[in-house]
Amino acid sequence: MITSAHNPKLKLVRALLGRSKERRDAGAFVVEGVRLVEEAEIGDWRIRFALYDESLSERGKEIVKTLNAKRVDTEEVSPALLRSLSETEAPQGILAVMEFSNLPISNSLNFVLIPDQIRDPGNLGTLLRSAAAAGVQAVLLPPETADAFAPKVVRAGMGAHFRLPIHTMTWDEIEQVGKSAGLQFFLADMDGQSCWETDLHQPLALIVGGEAEGASEQARKLANHKISIPMTGRMESLNAGVAGSVLMFEAVRQRDIQQNS
Repeated sequence: MITSAHNPKLKLVRALLGRSKERRDAGAFVVEGVRLVEEAEIGDWRIRFALYDESLSERGKEIVKTLNAKRVDTEEVSPALLRSLSETEAPQGILAVMEFSNLPISNSLNFVLIPDQIRDPGNLGTLLRSAAAAGVQAVLLPPETADAFAPKVVRAGMGAHFRLPIHTMTWDEIEQVGKSAGLQFFLADMDGQSCWETDLHQPLALIVGGEAEGASEQARKLANHKISIPMTGRMESLNAGVAGSVLMFEAVRQRDIQQNS
């Protein structure tokens, strides 16, 4: 059992939880909680090691058994030490250090999400979760967007990271991917055409701008179309996570109607 706060594994976890540079340099990130560790194991992602304490639920204990059977390094930690690492209000007694793994981008793209300058981790995590649920094939992260593997983003994504290709790119690279796939770039914008009246069957990349400053100049230059969400209530806008989710599922709705017609 780990009982020292100076243990190398605990030091690595603290570093990975703290800064994106540490995550990039180590090629790793942290997932916390029974469900996320379970999602990582089911997704067959490489787990460097997992830490747990005596408070672990029966479901969590089964995950540890599965990891041990796969010869993943697991180690018990004193409850106080593991709680000191937790970034949640109700720790579940388990976390794991994961290897970065960029899932490959499909050669036949027709549905892509581009979160542009989304700096709020909750909103970015919500967009990733919705993208995974909507069947988005890839998420392309341009400059000035939050680190998709930051702890709060990973928690809000609820396992989306293990299903979605998530790639950080320059705008030139994003443009090249889009052109190679024949994608139309749709920018979420309050002054755009209603999404209910826009054809979203075609291969597309949806750009959702940041909460404070909106879309970047590069995104606006790249966009072929602007689309909006009609709102009859007395609100000026939706947050980025909600707006992007609505638009992604409108594309799903239109495509389902076309397939079933």
